Amino acid sequence: MSQIQSICPLETLDGSAIEKLAGKVVLFVNVASRCGLTPQYKDLVELSKRYTTQNFEVVGVPCNQFGAQEPGTSEEILDFCSMRYNVDFKLLKKQAVNGSERSDLYSFLVDSEKGEGKDISWNFAKFLVGRSGEVVARFSPKTGPLSEELVAAIESEL
Repeated sequence: MSQIQSICPLETLDGSAIEKLAGKVVLFVNVASRCGLTPQYKDLVELSKRYTTQNFEVVGVPCNQFGAQEPGTSEEILDFCSMRYNVDFKLLKKQAVNGSERSDLYSFLVDSEKGEGKDISWNFAKFLVGRSGEVVARFSPKTGPLSEELVAAIESEL
């Protein structure tokens, strides 16, 4: 994971830097507050709690590129996520996941072997990064956080 952090600093919505991801299994998810898939937050919270003692983290990445479904400020996003879904996992500053403005993080994820260089299709696409810092799996937005496929991939990395 230090590989990602050496490429790009990971800054949360409150302005602090994420540290100590090295050696952890991390699920990166581009999120949005006004999407039909927004209820996935509930399962992401459960997933985060289920494996937190096993060096697993969920990291949400707000993105406004799909139907302008994440228009809020950092404070508005934090308020929505904490009040509506009790989100306690880390949320990064809003960033672009596609196009010429694609963030360094998403360039790393998308350009990986598992990312296949393919653009993100919608909100709630998921990338699983193993302890070594390599992308080990990519999941579509419709793959639920508690799906057998995703849980099996996480458990195989833990």
